[in-house]
Amino acid sequence: MMNKLESFNLGIAGACGRGGSFKLACDALGVNILAVCDINTEALDAAAQRLGASERYSDYDEMLAESGIDAVIIGTPMHLHVPQAIAALKQNLHVLSEVPAGVSVEECEELVQASNASRGVYMMAENYTYHQPNTIVRELVRRGLFGTPYYAEGEYLHELKQLNEITRWRRKWQTGINGITYGTHSLGPILQWMPGDRVASACCSGSGHHYRDPRGDYYENEDSCVMLCKMQSGGLVKIRVDMLSDRPHAMLNYQLQGTDGCYESARTHGEKNRVWLKSRCKEMNWLDISELEEEFLPDSWRTSRELARKAGHGGGDFFEVLDFVDAAIGKRPAAIGIHQAMDMTLPGLVSQQSIAEGGRWLTVADSREW
Repeated sequence: MMNKLESFNLGIAGACGRGGSFKLACDALGVNILAVCDINTEALDAAAQRLGASERYSDYDEMLAESGIDAVIIGTPMHLHVPQAIAALKQNLHVLSEVPAGVSVEECEELVQASNASRGVYMMAENYTYHQPNTIVRELVRRGLFGTPYYAEGEYLHELKQLNEITRWRRKWQTGINGITYGTHSLGPILQWMPGDRVASACCSGSGHHYRDPRGDYYENEDSCVMLCKMQSGGLVKIRVDMLSDRPHAMLNYQLQGTDGCYESARTHGEKNRVWLKSRCKEMNWLDISELEEEFLPDSWRTSRELARKAGHGGGDFFEVLDFVDAAIGKRPAAIGIHQAMDMTLPGLVSQQSIAEGGRWLTVADSREW
């Protein structure tokens, strides 16, 4: 891999913000950050120095056209993900895009078409799928210890009203649209725990409006939105996203129920991530999932634990860059390729239509048929 990486050059869009957080992962893997791009020209020189980039751009299309990059990480606001990904894919560049993949079903169709026509690899950077407990649950499912998974819950509870005023795009794209606008962190791991399955239909309802922004306007997004997902297999998934309610953060809440086991994540710092497995638990008592690390923790976590934790987001930033680079150099398929990205993104977009129509159940398209 290192021989191929010697000539692998990366560009980062949004380098003064989220894009800059990928440095530790790139350094650990020996990936050369050749170019950085950001519209914040005042901070761009410092970002380039911090990331070790020799080229800097304030125009994204100019970076694609003039820089000798092989791949780009898109760490920009949500509404830029699709147009920037398509522009790179049209030049056969590899793309690692932040979540969600897109902000409308129509533009997601365009993204799928561009990905299908490109020699570049598309991958979505859903880092919550890489959190250590989530990877252990995935391995337990893979080895059959949950039997058949048929129900799951995911919650992303992250109050960010003040952050709305600092990163103003959030006021439009995260709290300015009703429904599930930021659901891939909750849905992503669950879809990996139900391998081969996808959301076939979804409905959504909300808890009403109880908060106003500093200008006195109610947030368009209802405080707590809940999406029900009917799986193609017949199973059921519940997703709750709340970015407005005054409460402590709880962004990693999950549950999984199978015929032979169940999992519940810790909801507070004093609790444990716990699992019950019919084949391992003689009585109806919970087992701390950390007790299963030695047997079920993936090798990638074992060999890179310290590097991963330093990189951020519970190790997710490190492992998603690792998987992306491996896919780009042809070592293995993208962990969250274009269709997996659609599986994680489209239900939330459909939920926005559902809540506008009084919570009606609506079909979620399968991008593989586009």
